[in-house]
Amino acid sequence: MDWVPGMKDIRLRDFPSFIRTTDPDDIMLNFLLNEAGAITKASAIILNTFDALEHDVLQALSTMQIPQILTLGPLQLMVISQIQDEKLKSIDSNLWKEEPSCIEWLNNQKPNSVVYVNFGSITVITPQQLTEFAWGLSNSKKSFLWIIRPDIVAVDSAMLPLEFVTETKERGMLASWCPQEQVLNHSAIGGFLTHSGWNSTIESVCGGVPMICWPFFAEQQTNCRYSCTEWGMGMEIDSDVKRNEVEMLVRELMDGEKGKEMKKKAMEWKKKAEEASGPGGSSHTNFGKLISEVLLAKQLC
Repeated sequence: MDWVPGMKDIRLRDFPSFIRTTDPDDIMLNFLLNEAGAITKASAIILNTFDALEHDVLQALSTMQIPQILTLGPLQLMVISQIQDEKLKSIDSNLWKEEPSCIEWLNNQKPNSVVYVNFGSITVITPQQLTEFAWGLSNSKKSFLWIIRPDIVAVDSAMLPLEFVTETKERGMLASWCPQEQVLNHSAIGGFLTHSGWNSTIESVCGGVPMICWPFFAEQQTNCRYSCTEWGMGMEIDSDVKRNEVEMLVRELMDGEKGKEMKKKAMEWKKKAEEASGPGGSSHTNFGKLISEVLLAKQLC
């Protein structure tokens, strides 16, 4: 698709699933076009990203008849650099209860030795896919922390093969949820097998963690494309997941030359994210601009 401003060489398969269509009369496509048209009525657009990460897209948007764009991300780094309030530590946005034992387990693992696996809070998979991922992880012989929500398998309960549990009990940990930001910033984590949701993607950038991307729906395919092609810190796994591919990609991620290059890129992006959110950075500056304009608007009212 060579006509999308700021998105060079994007493919139809990389579009968000809601608008991945060639039918101009598609209901969802037209609904979102109508909603996007309302942007011109806003004073500003606030995005959880930073200038360097999506430079071409932001440049393209700046040439259009839309309000000013304020990149304020990564938000988790902005919270650290801008807001010092102990009371906020009690506020979480998790949909599931975290298991602190995950961090305790990671504390006993070697640096860059663990694959973190989490497909997010709403992705559902089939029993067959669960089994393929399980044996792929087992056959890779790598340590792993795998988050398996109780409702991750459609219709049925999440049941792993008993042989898999026995085989991996010395090098794997299974949990229903975890403090993901803390996990991705842990020294033991060497890679992230993810569904490529934006929160997970930006948290992986902040942690300097390379990814194996298995996008499911919504904008995840777009995030996957950028992680793998534009940012150089990801590898995509086929939607029809097979254990041999899982094993191969996990080994490459943790030990291969491509994995090492991805780790290098991930650390470069981590540094850029920290620069953007730190004093004088683009997001830091935009945050100050936002506060000033909100206060000014309040005075005028």
